[in-house]
Amino acid sequence: MCGLKNDHFYQIAIDGPAGAGKSTIAKLLSTNLAFTYIDTGAMYRAITYKILKQNVLLDNEHAMIALANQTEITIKNGRIFLDQEDVTELIRSEKVTKGVSIVASVKEIREEMVRLQKRISQHSHVVMDGRDIGTVVLSKADLKVFLTASVKERARRRFEEMREQEPDLQLQAIEEQIRQRDFVDENREHDPLTPANDAVHIDSTSLSIHEVVEKITQLFCEKIKKNPADE
Repeated sequence: MCGLKNDHFYQIAIDGPAGAGKSTIAKLLSTNLAFTYIDTGAMYRAITYKILKQNVLLDNEHAMIALANQTEITIKNGRIFLDQEDVTELIRSEKVTKGVSIVASVKEIREEMVRLQKRISQHSHVVMDGRDIGTVVLSKADLKVFLTASVKERARRRFEEMREQEPDLQLQAIEEQIRQRDFVDENREHDPLTPANDAVHIDSTSLSIHEVVEKITQLFCEKIKKNPADE
């Protein structure tokens, strides 16, 4: 697809705030392009899950860093493994969601995750999503996308996604949670959420999942035709 060169590993970086649909979009895009999908948010969630499970307080950075340094995170066929345990569903709890921005703001934890993410991207074509992919992890990506949506729409999507697992959830509470997470992500000291200078902005508020995937695919194909990897 798109006339890919055989001697180049292509990279697509998708950044954006919580609930913008990054993971869903990136997963479908990677399937369509036969690329490897790397959910960096799930990696931070996995560490957060372990920290909470070990009853480590989120204001104890020293203990969190020590635990993270003893943690193995792998991704196989879209599943997230924490110390060889499949935690794909477990890391999506409301408790993890509330704590992940705090964990992700710790400099040493971010540095370790970035090293791992860069290493993965060196051995295959990748679609990677997160909050600092185009600015830090894949700063030379072939295509960078900053995906957004309104707070109300992001809250609605998260509510629909989680309502069966946690029936007591309230839409208004999720909306407030997303606003708070946006603030933390945008104002953290290390690698804050910000668009890369060369990122293409896409507002998905009124677009379907497939419309967004089609748009990014078209952008990618146009980009590599204009800038062949071997030039």
